[in-house]
Amino acid sequence: MTELDSRLRAVCDLAISQVREMAGRHEYDGRIQDLSPEGVRAGLAALGEGELPEDPHDAAHLQTFEEDARVRFGELELYRRSPFLHMENLDLSPYDREYAPAAERTAARNAHLALWPEAVDQAVTVLDRLSAPVASALLGAVRGLSAGVPADADESVREAALKAHARLVEHVEEASRSGDPDASLGAAGLARLMGAGDGLSVDLGALARRADAERDRLLARLAESCDRLGHAGRPPLEVARELVKDHPGIDGVLDAARVGTERAIAFTREKDLVPYHDGECLVGIAPESRRWGTAMMSWAAPGEPEAPSWYHVTPPDPSWPERDIEEWLELFSATTLPAINVHEVAPGHFSHGRALRHAPSPVRRTLMSLAFAEGWAHYAEELCVEEGYAPEDPRFEIGVWLEALIRVTRLACAVGVHSGAMTVEDATRRFEADTHLAGPAALSEAARATFDPTYGRYTWGKLEILALRERARAEWGAGFTLKRFHTAMLDLGSPPLGLLDAALRA
Repeated sequence: MTELDSRLRAVCDLAISQVREMAGRHEYDGRIQDLSPEGVRAGLAALGEGELPEDPHDAAHLQTFEEDARVRFGELELYRRSPFLHMENLDLSPYDREYAPAAERTAARNAHLALWPEAVDQAVTVLDRLSAPVASALLGAVRGLSAGVPADADESVREAALKAHARLVEHVEEASRSGDPDASLGAAGLARLMGAGDGLSVDLGALARRADAERDRLLARLAESCDRLGHAGRPPLEVARELVKDHPGIDGVLDAARVGTERAIAFTREKDLVPYHDGECLVGIAPESRRWGTAMMSWAAPGEPEAPSWYHVTPPDPSWPERDIEEWLELFSATTLPAINVHEVAPGHFSHGRALRHAPSPVRRTLMSLAFAEGWAHYAEELCVEEGYAPEDPRFEIGVWLEALIRVTRLACAVGVHSGAMTVEDATRRFEADTHLAGPAALSEAARATFDPTYGRYTWGKLEILALRERARAEWGAGFTLKRFHTAMLDLGSPPLGLLDAALRA
């Protein structure tokens, strides 16, 4: 593993859980991030000390992440507002992936578990600005953290960890009852958070208008695709709500995902859409502590030895109420699962993960813009429509438009909720009006805006990539190919959106 210089290390010290898992920096195994006020102050003070990389792009990339840390921890103090960072600090699931011998990972996991009481002490001390909406939205996930506590851990360590976890649950429960009813960061706060993380000046009004325009485009494409399927004249979202009822049973979800994974990888290789087609992607059920999500990629990270990446899917639990099982299975429908497959696997996250292993510098292999990462995977869905994936079945493109409508509605609702233009109830109605979601599913998406204020990053990143692609076509002329464009971007790693222009000079 490449040793990190002090300046890059200071940024990593303020993002331990992310760089441990996404970048594979396992020197952080068995450790927690110091989220006490003193620890945060010390971490911020260490930023910017030392030499910048010689490469101008890498220098700008690193400085963007330094500024992002100053905004998150200094200006906005998000560690005081949300349990999310503290939940990441407690997360034991990264040790499940086979990046090292089992005994080594077990020892690291147990060392990490022994630090739970300290991490919880920090959390209940500093979470003094936890609003009721954020606490309510994350309470289930906080409770679910105990699922990751191994039964075979040392009894005294396990008992202390579970007692600490109970104190955190109690703290979040109390905030859900008595916390501030306003979860908004304010328009200026959201713009600062989004802009700092991606090296851009963000105009929320302009971004909201882009979201509305993109929604209108997607609804028009959805109508065209429904017409192709033989539903001309019917409301497209009504058609969609019927289509998602065609799904596998609980026992068929894993097989459907495996078949879809093979097809997505084969299509990406056939069309030569990405710079690297190496690596192995396995499909399996998500670790118990992460079964709150339907599907996710856990890639072989850049700092790790070669190993399989895992595409994790989560079938519903047979013990759930029948209605809950049905709603969960609709996420794996024959219409929506193929779009999820290309997003998570190829040419989406799995393909991106392979490129990250080849990125030419420690900065590019370590510091990852989530707006680019999710924007790339979301762009990959529409790219597959353009390139003729499953041309015989309009349901694939219908699934792409449905997923895109959810993502663009997230962007609109994040701006609305944090600028004060929308309540969570308003955002729920927006999801019900502009997507195929309804009831609890729409409410869950709307509530996510409170604790994940940048969850519009999927659409934002996609729109920036599409805009850059048009510039590349114009500037490169006859020299433009998708492979050249994608390679130029992915050679930058997972760059801040504001630095994407460097791909045009590749």
